[in-house]
Amino acid sequence: MRLRRTIQAALTACATLAASAGLVAAGTSSAQAATPLPSRVFAPYFEAWTGQSPAALAAQSGAKHLTMAFLQAATKGSCTPYWNGDSSMPVASSTFGADIATIRANGGDVIPSFGGYTADNTGTELADSCTDVNQIAAAFENVITTYDISRIDLDVEDNSLTNTAGIDRRNKAIKLVQDWAATKGRTIQFSYTLPTTTGGLADSGLAVLRNAVGNNARIDVVNMMTFDYYDGATHDMAADTQTSAQGLYNQLAKLYPSKTPAQLWGSIGITEMLGIDDYGAAETFTLANATTVYNWAVSKGINTLSFWALQRDNGGCPGKGGADACSGINQNTWDFSHVFAPFTSGSTVGNDFAVSASPNSGTVTAGSSTSATIGTAVTAGSAQNVNLTVSGAPAGVTATVTPGSVTAGSSATLNITTTASVAPGSYPITVTGTAASGSHTGVFTLTVTGTGPTTGLVNGDLETGSLAPWTCQSGGAVVSAPAHSGSHALQAAATASQTGECSQTVTLKPNTSYTLSGWVQGNYAYVGVSGGATASTWATSSGWTKLSVPFTTGASGTVTVYLHGWYGQGDVYGDDFSIA
Repeated sequence: MRLRRTIQAALTACATLAASAGLVAAGTSSAQAATPLPSRVFAPYFEAWTGQSPAALAAQSGAKHLTMAFLQAATKGSCTPYWNGDSSMPVASSTFGADIATIRANGGDVIPSFGGYTADNTGTELADSCTDVNQIAAAFENVITTYDISRIDLDVEDNSLTNTAGIDRRNKAIKLVQDWAATKGRTIQFSYTLPTTTGGLADSGLAVLRNAVGNNARIDVVNMMTFDYYDGATHDMAADTQTSAQGLYNQLAKLYPSKTPAQLWGSIGITEMLGIDDYGAAETFTLANATTVYNWAVSKGINTLSFWALQRDNGGCPGKGGADACSGINQNTWDFSHVFAPFTSGSTVGNDFAVSASPNSGTVTAGSSTSATIGTAVTAGSAQNVNLTVSGAPAGVTATVTPGSVTAGSSATLNITTTASVAPGSYPITVTGTAASGSHTGVFTLTVTGTGPTTGLVNGDLETGSLAPWTCQSGGAVVSAPAHSGSHALQAAATASQTGECSQTVTLKPNTSYTLSGWVQGNYAYVGVSGGATASTWATSSGWTKLSVPFTTGASGTVTVYLHGWYGQGDVYGDDFSIA
């Protein structure tokens, strides 16, 4: 949060150092999945640096669920998060483990939060600090398994909103964790906590969500900090919460056009700042505001109601704004908590499922095939119908899943075939399951070995006697005469209405220079490439003429090689095609 401007090193002692038998130790929790959070949850932020017991404050305040702030690196450049960035407070059951077990025993849970104002301004926010996406994902997974939690909050503000590399790394890591969780039968949610205007997110916040969409990272909750507007106006904080949330709803409707209104409101979170915020008295959130916001939040069906922070829910410093330990207004201790606590619903998240591939990887020689079992599992509620689709197969690879629809808990088969032209390499093939509750993915990593044909083309001399993998417009064929060498050549049948194009798609090294060569005969015989590169040349000759076409591949390395004639000019022939 914005008020968290300095690391209070003197107050970082952990109040609960004893491990709890009820808390799953790191590395062992794949055997069970955390209990999902309620569909409506009140989870105020707990300032983890104060040395106080979160379990004790939860019990005293009546706030059964807490958002634990914050996890960050100890130093810029590190990939290891600690509570409050304090290396004496590692992600371990010895730190807050007993408290979390007690909170659960009392019917609540915790949401660990990464980032915060201090981390976002010192380069110690994890994705800003760590440049390795896999290590960021591993850190998230360690928090999940160490504390057996079902949601991670990501508080991104100030400098972290303009660090485009950090934004991209964070969202890529989220996607990796979601894929990992699916293989473990877990459901893990991610929420973004972002600053807002009175009309919705600023473009910097929207950019975070757009990048998440681009990386196929599912964001379950977008949590707005409805305070610290710093616009020089005097605010009705409850009214501005509502206009801000409506603005976010409109923005989310454009980002996620397939979601229903109920799903959109159900993916919104609100975090207020109790009393006088960092800006000053013009932005004061009152108890009357709290009642208004509570009733509105229930009517809209938003997902999360929170405030900054549990330790501020008292009237110990009247008139003081932005304090860590008090609200700055006249109130009784826990007044705000008592208003918001009934927001938590008794029902858990509805039906949900997971998708996984078994095995999750395989190696084949180009031209061979393989398969894997696509398993689905019910992770919450009841079984539902899941539609399965496949994406990510490169040129020369065909991937299908059969059957295309299953009931959660059943399995399907992923069938993969490759042609001899597939470039060696590793390719993630994603199976997406879509149901009424949303979508989940499983990933099968296909590794193709073999050097592939030396020309980069298959059947470039046509000596197989068949067209494959060439395809031609009507009349195209393999002929025995004329042939430049051997006993076969390619015929492209140009007519008044077509060029007769014959083509095949090949995958080469990305961003690399090549030369396509081929021998042609006939009027206006064209040889060239299209798709990932564009280049061609032509010749008119009654005898065989060699043509050469230099070109440079794009980012995918995939191009289409072709031979064609010209309208009304008759058949043309090609032979001995190669790429070097």
